[in-house]
Order: sequence, then structure tokens, then C-alpha cells
Amino acid sequence: GGGEVVRAGSLLIDIPKMRASVDGSDVELTSSEFDILLTLARQPGRVSTRAQLLDALHGVSFESYERSVDAHIKNIRRKIETDPKHPALVLTVYGVGSKFADA
Repeated sequence: GGGEVVRAGSLLIDIPKMRASVDGSDVELTSSEFDILLTLARQPGRVSTRAQLLDALHGVSFESYERSVDAHIKNIRRKIETDPKHPALVLTVYGVGSKFADA
């Protein structure tokens, strides 16, 4: 179908292969990072709470995991953003959660 690949600027997410690349270079993501990135990228501009992102991680939802979502987001940024300190793709919405930039 048409939902096999998600594109956003220089980022390309190949869903069947569970791979992401930036400017054609593969990015090594863990399966959790991939799941979170995909969840966000599929709904640009829509804010996902930590709980919703935890649900994306195979429905595992424990409070202690909330911080791990933050850690995953940080790792994803480090891997896909040109400037992780000023992210252009994976954005934080303070007090709510995270969202993918709306192209």
C-alpha cells in the first residue's frame, strides 16, 4: 500500500524494513526508537503524550517508563536531527508531549 514509506524533509522511514535514513544515509535506531519515531511521523503536527508513545511500544505502559520515552526522544534527535539542541523534526510540546513537525 501507500503507507509503506514515510517521508519528511530529508528523513525517510521505510516501514517494512524498519529502517530510517537521513539524506540517504541509514540511521541506526533501536526498535523502540523506530516505533516512537514512526508513531510521531505518521501524524505530523499532532501531539502525542508520553502515555500514547508508550502504547506504541507494544502496549507497555508503566509510569516508570515515562522517563524512558524522554530518553528515546533524545536518542532519536541525536540520530536524525541536524542540530539536536534545536530540533526541526521531533518537537517537544511542553506539558503535553511530543510531535513531529508539520511540513
